[in-house]
Amino acid sequence: MSLAAKSPFLISAHRTFDIEIAALQALRSDLGAAFHEAVSCILNCQGRIVVTGIGKSGHIGRKIAATFASTGTPALFMHAAEALHGDLGMITPDDLIIAISYSGTATELMTIVNVAQRLETPVIAITGHPQSELAKLAHLHLNVHVSKEACPLNLAPTASTTATIVLGDALAVACLQAKGFTEEDFARSHPGGASGRRLLTYVRDVMRQGKNLPIVPNGTLIPDALTEMSNKGMGMTIIVNKEKHPVGIFTDCDLRRLIAKEDDIRQLPVDAGMTKHPKHINANALAVKAATMMDELRISQLLVLAPDGTVQGALHMHDLLAAKVI
Repeated sequence: MSLAAKSPFLISAHRTFDIEIAALQALRSDLGAAFHEAVSCILNCQGRIVVTGIGKSGHIGRKIAATFASTGTPALFMHAAEALHGDLGMITPDDLIIAISYSGTATELMTIVNVAQRLETPVIAITGHPQSELAKLAHLHLNVHVSKEACPLNLAPTASTTATIVLGDALAVACLQAKGFTEEDFARSHPGGASGRRLLTYVRDVMRQGKNLPIVPNGTLIPDALTEMSNKGMGMTIIVNKEKHPVGIFTDCDLRRLIAKEDDIRQLPVDAGMTKHPKHINANALAVKAATMMDELRISQLLVLAPDGTVQGALHMHDLLAAKVI
């Protein structure tokens, strides 16, 4: 008998998955006009989406607000208890409140809804009980009722919280798509994360340039070219003509190939062993594009050329690693 068949922990986990999947399938089947109207209300909101809740619903609400905010819909979380002690002052008529309470009877939320009504601030209620007081007082109600919780006692919020968080994701994603939210938009709200670095870092931000750039004129003897390579630490040097256009690069690999072929390389010009037609990129390209080029071409260095064809900079794979682009 397999471990999955006899382990009480795995049996319990499978039961939890089955119950919560069933809850999501039921929620999906019940989505309709109310969801459409809720998305329309959110898109038409001139202020912010204020998500509120208490207890487990509060934890879920905080995540939903964060998802809205990071996907182009200005939003914040207001703890229902703190709202009754001053935080209600942040609500304006231009805002829209999303009040979350599975029972629909949380007294703190009822107070918030009463204040919202006086301000004429619309309220979308998310509950598991369409006949609850909160559902009836709200401008719009979204039903997240589940037939049972995954908790064997049917007490701890499990399937119901999963249904609520997925509904929140569905609202945020529908708004994201309606607004034409792009990868660049996402990066602007995540500048400190990996996605932000990949989408906001350009070649010009990480390339080596100026005195840090290894460059020698064509005709330079190999010992002098090696000195330049050693001083600049890029594992290569760029060879340029009189017009400062690159005619090739000389790398560590080129050096090894030349040594294997020639008895004495000391009097040879670097041109004799250089790699012609070096690969290059524009300074305004995303750094992640440079990383992709290097990976596909199996190279470690990439030149950066100005519009007139002169050398503007150079990149080493290590530069992209240091910038955490890859």
